[in-house]
Amino acid sequence: MYNTDLPTRAELPSTGRLLKSTAVALLIAIILLITVILPAEYGIDPTGIGGALGLARMGEIKVALAAEANSVETSAAAAPAVIPVAAVPAATPPAPPAAVEPTPVTRQHTQSFTLKPGQAAEIKLDMKKDAVVKYAWASAGGVVNFDAHGDPRNAPKDFYHGYGKGRGAAEDAGELRAAFDGSHGWFWRNRSEVPVTITLTTDGAYEAIKRVL
Repeated sequence: MYNTDLPTRAELPSTGRLLKSTAVALLIAIILLITVILPAEYGIDPTGIGGALGLARMGEIKVALAAEANSVETSAAAAPAVIPVAAVPAATPPAPPAAVEPTPVTRQHTQSFTLKPGQAAEIKLDMKKDAVVKYAWASAGGVVNFDAHGDPRNAPKDFYHGYGKGRGAAEDAGELRAAFDGSHGWFWRNRSEVPVTITLTTDGAYEAIKRVL
């Protein structure tokens, strides 16, 4: 009924082998921390490998966006309180209240995806007219072709509104201001013979973000 032979004591891994395996795993984790995680997340690149892979630039962009967001929040908190205006005498008809535009909701997202050779991807933001989004994207492993454009709701056939495009690019950053209500974003295609990983960071007034391709 039981045909499986139990391992002998000699076949079991020794304490020394277990300690050696643990040390090797710890060394690999430290190497990944220094060469990949620190450059990609914090822009810290003590070995220079992150810069060669394009990860250091990605980390610098993330740190810059985070610092800018903190600066905006600090400025808003330090703004002086508004002193109410004295009431108008009863004999004077009150002026109609001025219309107050609703403050747009600000969102932040960071996402990464990998494109195989020949593969394409498209990410769109749902935005109101004149809404502004700060963005930055970078590719690791190779370069890509890209096209930033927008589509209004119920767009007519063959409609196209571009914000910029490029070929053989490894990164791009700036501001995207919506020309109309609708979807606005980026299309990438990997024309190289190796996989390419793209990381996109967005920060601004948009209602939703989605990958449509």
